[in-house]
Parts: sequence; C-alpha cells; structure tokens
Amino acid sequence: MDSTEVLIAGAGPTGLTLALWLLRQGISVRLVDKDAGPGETSRAMALQARTLELYRQLGIDGEVVEEGLRNPALNVWVRGRQRARLDLRDAGHALTPYPFVLIYPQDRHERLLIRHLETAGVRVERRTELLGYDEDDGCVLARLRGPDGVDRVCRAGWLAGCDGAHSVVRHLIDAGFEGGTYGRMFYVADVEVEGQAANGEIHMSLDRSDFVILINYDKAGQARLIGAVRDDRPDPDRPLEFDDVRQRAIASLGMRVKAVRWFSTYRVHHRIASRYRRGRAFLLGDAAHVHSPAGGQGMNTGIGDAANLAWKLAAVLRGRAPDGLLDTYEVERKAFARRLVETTDRVFSFMTAEGNVADFVRNHVAPLFVSAVDGVATMRETLFRILSQTAVSYHESALSQGMAGRVRGGDRLPWIGSQGPDNHAPVSSMLWQAHVYGTAGPELVAWCAQAKVPLHDFGWEDSWSEAGLARDALYLVRPDGYVGLCDPLAAPAALQRYASVHGLTLGRAD
Repeated sequence: MDSTEVLIAGAGPTGLTLALWLLRQGISVRLVDKDAGPGETSRAMALQARTLELYRQLGIDGEVVEEGLRNPALNVWVRGRQRARLDLRDAGHALTPYPFVLIYPQDRHERLLIRHLETAGVRVERRTELLGYDEDDGCVLARLRGPDGVDRVCRAGWLAGCDGAHSVVRHLIDAGFEGGTYGRMFYVADVEVEGQAANGEIHMSLDRSDFVILINYDKAGQARLIGAVRDDRPDPDRPLEFDDVRQRAIASLGMRVKAVRWFSTYRVHHRIASRYRRGRAFLLGDAAHVHSPAGGQGMNTGIGDAANLAWKLAAVLRGRAPDGLLDTYEVERKAFARRLVETTDRVFSFMTAEGNVADFVRNHVAPLFVSAVDGVATMRETLFRILSQTAVSYHESALSQGMAGRVRGGDRLPWIGSQGPDNHAPVSSMLWQAHVYGTAGPELVAWCAQAKVPLHDFGWEDSWSEAGLARDALYLVRPDGYVGLCDPLAAPAALQRYASVHGLTLGRAD
C-alpha cells in the first residue's frame, strides 16, 4: 500500500500550489488528477498581488512576473468608442511589492507550477481517479484507479479535494453546493486581434447586456475574449459558434479579429459548499466555491485556500498544533468566499441586466463613475485593495487577537517596503515570527530567543503609521503572512498566552 502525508485530488493551480506549499514545509504529498495532462487553453487569466505574495514565499514570484504581462489599466467602451480609462499603475505602490494585475494564462501558469513540483521530486499522477475513501485508525484509505484500470489503495494522513466544480471529494463528504446558475449563456475565446484595443490592457464594453471583455495577455494582439450572449438566433438548438458573436464583439471594441484559436460556451454558477471539512478531508478552490469571473478572483481565491490550509496541516502533522487548528480553515476561507460570491453576483447581475434603466446606467453612469475613480488616488487605492485581495482579513477567526495602531489580529501584515525595509521578506520562511516597528524591549528579546521565535525589529519611521502600524508594538505574524496577535505593550506574556490558548508551538523546530 502506497502512503503519503497528504493526498491531493486535482492538479489545477489550487492543487499544485497546495503541493508546493506543503513540500516547502517538509510534508510528503501525492498528487493525482483524472485528466491526461494540464490544460491547453488559457482559461483563468489574472494573478492578483496577494497571490504573488504567496508565490514569493515559494520563491517563484520573479519567474511568474517575468512570464506574465503587467496590466496597467481598465478601459470602458460604449457603442464602439472608448469612454473611460482607469489607470492602476500607481494604485498599489505603497501596499505591496506587486502593484499591478498580472495577466498570465492558466495553461502557462500550470506548466510553471508543474515544473517546480517536478524539481522538488513530485510528479502529477495523470489519468488517476479518486473513487472513494474511508477513515481508519487516524488516516485516510483512498481508493484510486490508475491509467491501467487497476484499483489501488493509498494511505494518507489527510485528503485535499482540489478537484473542481464537479468535485468527487465534495460528494464523498456529503457537502451541499448551495447557490444557482445565471440564465445567460457565456462564451470565451482565445483570439488574435488588431486595432486600438490590442494594446496590452483590459477593455470592457458595457453598452449592451451581452457585454464583452477583452483581456490582452501580450502586446502583440494575443488576447482572451469573454462575452454574454442573448441567444436570439432563429435556430437556438444549433451549437453557438464564434461567427454568431463576432460582429457584436468587433462593433463593441472597434477591433478586428485576425484568428480564433479556441472558442467555448459555458454557464456561470455562483455556489458555496455547505462545509469545507469532514474529518480528514477538505475542499479547496472550485470544489468549495464557484462564482462569476467578474474581477478575476476565482483562481486567486483557490490559491489563497491552499496557502491557508497548507501551513495548518504542516503544523498538525509535525505535532506543533492540535487538530482543532484545522477548523479555522473553514472559518477563515468560507467567510471570504461568501463575501466574494455576493460581490461578484451583484457586479455580474449589473453587467448582464436588461432594460432601459440598466442600459442608461451602463451607457452613461458607469463611464462617469470609472472616470471619477481614476481621478481620486484614494479611490483607486481602495479598488486596488479589493481586486488584489490584499484587503482580505480574518477578524472573526479564533486565531485573530488584539489591535495595535489600525492593525487588527487577522489582517494581512502591512507592507512598508515602498518607504523602508522590506518587512515581507522574512515571511518567506513560513515560520511564526514576531515583528516590532520601533524598539523591542529586552524582555521580549529574551523570551523570543528562549522560545526560538524569530524576532524582527525594523526600527521606526513616522511614515509607517500611514500603514497602520504602532510604534514599539508587537505583531505576531503567521506562516501565511497574516497577523495572529497584536499587542501594543509588546509583552512576552501575551505571546505565551496566545500559544497556550491555541496549543501552538511557535518556535523553530531545530
């Protein structure tokens, strides 16, 4: 019987990232996928800043950024004319080392992750299907069918279901998938275009309920085209073809389509699993939540799920935390997914609504709103925080305690690298660590040394208060870069209580 510490079902970006995060922490993994190979089409396109921060912890951020295209702006078109432009180039410069949306097609993205996984000694087991599992004596006994048609059993400590919207794991843990399906048909195409819109930016036409979005992924006209379809053809039973939507797309964005490399239609769902965990099995990514593509959030949310669960599994497997730590995964990630589904549902409903009022808002109000946001730096920054997922917080989590300055337990650690030392660099260690912005007292220094908790003292600059930090306060940073504990007094006793309450070993394992 083969054995591993974590069995991962599904080798999309979520499963691949989970495997890399676990390997980085010394956890053995086995990764299976029912498909014969990675995707051959671009599918998900946008990588947000928070995802790149998580990739920095893996040491692959530079390579990803180099291969992708930094998108500088969103353009709004009405009736074939560009009516507004939202420049995002400086919106996040004080918030993150990655102040942009990176356009990086999923097929290329998956191949990069697989390459790094293979370098670490793990290969995806293709054409291998999870049939079922049992829990026995503190482990999972998973039944797998390989490409030879033979059924085998894999013994694993834990099972991670990263197997998409039609998840087998979700069915096996008897989780509901509440939500619904939008009534409109949508299409997606990889195209080669020329014209004003073929400039490396994002272009959106909102003048009709069958909206069109063009996402360039290079500056040579290679792009992704997404649209909604009002299927009023005389023969609606005939499969939709690109020629059925070509003229509307061209008229909306003033471009010429030179070639169509891939075309598909689909329905958009908005659903959340009723549970993310049962016993030793978890759901991540599309297996746990699906929503509209508005804002380019889906794949990034799955990658965030992976990082959140990975460090917790590693802590439990190494005896550095109790099993109860794993319950915080659902608390933290499901709350965010619910807010995300609600937000993207409202945006998508607006973009596809029919009627004179909806047309008026899209034609006249929306361009004015985008122009207003572009003209106010604080509004651009707020929008960037939301899109980039740097605003995601876990305030309601049992792991989140205290407040110092404007930073609360559960916030992502603010970044000060635009005006001082790069305080996110130490987070790449994936260790619990104490941060002080000012001067760490001798008692705190001694306690951290004795407990083997890394202590990073960054000194103080008055400008850091703009990031919400308090002088001389203690911030206990989790392995995923979120703040677990804030203590304005920087008292060692606060660290001791935190570790004791949660049953955590915070120090390094030498």
